[in-house]
Amino acid sequence: MRVLVVEDERPLAGYIAAGLRKHGFAVDLAHDGRAALDKCALTPYDVVVLDRGLPAVHGDTVCRTLAARGTARVLMLTASGAVQERVNGLALGADDYLGKPFAFSELVARVRALARRTTRARPPVLRAAGVVLDSARRTAERDGRPLHLTPKEFGVLEQLLAADGDVLSAETLLEKVWDEHADPFTNAVRLTVGTLRRKLGDPPLISTVTGAGYRMVPCGPG
Repeated sequence: MRVLVVEDERPLAGYIAAGLRKHGFAVDLAHDGRAALDKCALTPYDVVVLDRGLPAVHGDTVCRTLAARGTARVLMLTASGAVQERVNGLALGADDYLGKPFAFSELVARVRALARRTTRARPPVLRAAGVVLDSARRTAERDGRPLHLTPKEFGVLEQLLAADGDVLSAETLLEKVWDEHADPFTNAVRLTVGTLRRKLGDPPLISTVTGAGYRMVPCGPG
């Protein structure tokens, strides 16, 4: 899942980004409202974690703009947790609201919940072909056998399971699982799919659709 963290306090922005990455999110950073809007115009983020008091373009304006575009869920952060402040934030178009200071576990849970709402409803536990993936607990298994996956392998498997048999291009996987620093000409997706296939074992579950991408192959009990 791809997340943009918009926070002008750079140490806090770095802390939030590092913590979200540890939980398997692909995270980009912006430190003012104008940069946030520019990045959102180029990248289909699942969730934008948005500080309200931003330079260049105020967070309220960023929130209204993103809400009008309807391309990403917005979790607004603010130093005030007062009820009226939360009401005002939601009225601007934010999907959720979190006051500072916050418990990081709550931030992760809220981001994950919003990400599930970006397209069609996605359950927290995905199942197909004997594979069970729990997004919240960051666990995966096949036919009861635990899968020890890297964060990128987990992210690719999560995207393929959520696609429910649809083909996902390498470009889509790169956008959803990697961050903005990923080289668009890299073979990282191909290599990650290769190691994921080996860890999943036989019979094979991920097929390559020539010229299109990858998809999960129905096989065995779901």
